[in-house]
Amino acid sequence: MLVSTRGRYALRVMIDLAEQGGEEFTPLKEIAARQEISEKYLESIVKALAADGLLRGRRGKGGGYRLAHPPEEISVGSILRLTEESLAPVACLAPGQQPCPRAAGCRTLPLWQALDELIAGYLDGVSVADLAAASRPAAP
Repeated sequence: MLVSTRGRYALRVMIDLAEQGGEEFTPLKEIAARQEISEKYLESIVKALAADGLLRGRRGKGGGYRLAHPPEEISVGSILRLTEESLAPVACLAPGQQPCPRAAGCRTLPLWQALDELIAGYLDGVSVADLAAASRPAAP
């Protein structure tokens, strides 16, 4: 599994919005500036996040984006599954693949299945709130 720039940037957007908190909408221009990411590139990412129900968007004055759910309820796994083709460690476990004709006799398949479950479990166990909290400096 190799996480693309799209997946990493989606996580950064979600953390940024979690850090903004509340009910206010944050303009994409501000997010792009804070994260030092092209606003044009972020447009496609936030559209996908909004279409999947992870973000809410508003147009016009006072518009922008905000989290659609509390950050504690949004897992890293849900974001990466949306932005990446696959999180599977091997091609035969990727979604939409035809069953491997060698699966019945494959001695490594249990290894890859267990790794796939570990990856999914770990990513689903980390929330946007966890990442936002980890990025804040400790209080004195």
